[in-house]
Amino acid sequence: MTHTAVPASTPSPAHRPVAGLLLAAGGGRRLGGRPKALLDFRGRPLVEHAARVLREGGCDRVLVVLGAAVETVRERTDLSAYATAENPDWAHGMGSSLRVGLAALADSGAGAALVSLVDQPGIGAAAVARVIAAYEGGADLVAAAYDGKRGHPVLFGAGRWAAVAAGATGDRGARAYLKEHEDALTLVECADVAEPYDIDTPRDLFRLASPGAPRAGEGR
Repeated sequence: MTHTAVPASTPSPAHRPVAGLLLAAGGGRRLGGRPKALLDFRGRPLVEHAARVLREGGCDRVLVVLGAAVETVRERTDLSAYATAENPDWAHGMGSSLRVGLAALADSGAGAALVSLVDQPGIGAAAVARVIAAYEGGADLVAAAYDGKRGHPVLFGAGRWAAVAAGATGDRGARAYLKEHEDALTLVECADVAEPYDIDTPRDLFRLASPGAPRAGEGR
């Protein structure tokens, strides 16, 4: 496993573009069935903020995978600037959304997919940019790290998508693949610009109202 602190300003060699893949299909079971995509964040649905982070961080295009309450999410949000895909099996876990997203990107021409989760508003564009910079520097398996511990976002070169999708089951997503390919993984430290907390339970909702939470283009 390689550890690096790649600055966002690293020059970009000739690489195929990076697609942002936002997993936003969850039904918020531990939040009383409130879809996380629709949680309020600074007056707008959380999914809009999370998609904008990917664009501002340097993703050439952004694909949002929806699932729970999909029609309501479409009605209440403005995702017109992004592509969307629906995961009818969203209740089976995050792995199914990852498979849907990678399949939808298969013919996009993207050289890599940068995967992020809708329920991590403490991770802003600065962390996204650092992970993309590592890819532009030659790595095709990259993850943000927080005090040395792997977190999100995670980037997969296009040549890895089939294997990642094949192993994506339940709520484990790509965890097994990342463990198996740990020697090839580049970790990019992001603890100075982001916080990797999740919005999972009602006790976490205070973070959405915190004035200190980073905006799309900000760090911590």
